[in-house]
Amino acid sequence: MGLASASAAAKKAANGGNMQRKMGEGELLDARGRLVERGWATHEARRYRRAAIKAGPLRIKEWDYYCVLNDAYGVALTVADNDYVGFLGVTWLDFRAGATTSADALVPFPMGKMRLPESVETGDVVQSTPTLNIAYRHAPGGRALTFNATEFAGGRGLSGELFLAQPAMDRMTIATPFPDAPRAFYYNQKINCMRASGAVIIGGERFEFAPESAMGVLDWGRGVWTYDNTWYWGSASGVVDGRAFGFNIGYGFGDTSAASENMVFVDGRAHKLSQVTFHLPHGPLDKAPWRFSSDDGRFEMSFAPIVDRASHMNLGVIESNQHQVFGRFSGEVRLDDGSKLVVRDLIGFAEKVHNRW
Repeated sequence: MGLASASAAAKKAANGGNMQRKMGEGELLDARGRLVERGWATHEARRYRRAAIKAGPLRIKEWDYYCVLNDAYGVALTVADNDYVGFLGVTWLDFRAGATTSADALVPFPMGKMRLPESVETGDVVQSTPTLNIAYRHAPGGRALTFNATEFAGGRGLSGELFLAQPAMDRMTIATPFPDAPRAFYYNQKINCMRASGAVIIGGERFEFAPESAMGVLDWGRGVWTYDNTWYWGSASGVVDGRAFGFNIGYGFGDTSAASENMVFVDGRAHKLSQVTFHLPHGPLDKAPWRFSSDDGRFEMSFAPIVDRASHMNLGVIESNQHQVFGRFSGEVRLDDGSKLVVRDLIGFAEKVHNRW
């Protein structure tokens, strides 16, 4: 099957320029609720404060998403406060069977009451419903994730305790404005390559995660979003040539002319990329390979899908159509010093998401 590049509008936003502006330190928003500065960093350079937002009600979106994978299976956890609705979700990913199973719960009109932390460095997330409990806690040397879904898989139940090690390491941080919406913005941090240990238990069966073969990524997002958006995101973490290796790629939302979110990580150090284009297959996104290319030739990758974690909710005014496809990346990456890394069958995911929210 052929490949089709992502939509022209998304590509135009992504290719608004090759300048990559590095952010300074300080407040994220000014007194008018606008971004002080757009750009990228490798740490939490700007301070997010919900009280500084000047947007109208129902426009604030906040989430913490973790995905922990090894070569055979994985788990994804979501806690989100989207103002009009809160969401808790856990998904089990079985790559051997090519299957996903999810459990979730909704919280009506949280409007900030979920109290998601204003920093990725401090503050815990603890959320409970009658059927689903999720907690993210800071712990010495990393992060502790605990979760329990009593109605998972028709009552089989799922529970887990995982520790993600986080030594001193770079991350992807970006502050992105939206065209024609001066008080809209997206402040995002992604932390790749956190080695995972612990276990998930499903119906009495235990699935181990070991730090030599399992890694996690955190997607920490805070912002004021416009109503209609489509984004593309890809991520992987693992071991390549004996080194901790990962990447974050994506575009599609907002004005990324000042900086993209494209970054490669090797042994905890970031290597900044310019623009990366997603070439999606025609037809179902999990039935044919994807391809990824960068404007400078530093990131060239193919992606063999295994399973599509798809969901589609359409309530008229509100719609979410999500395709998070898990599979294996293979290709070549050139680092800042010009050296090349060859990637073979690295587990990860690539997604296309359209929201009207």
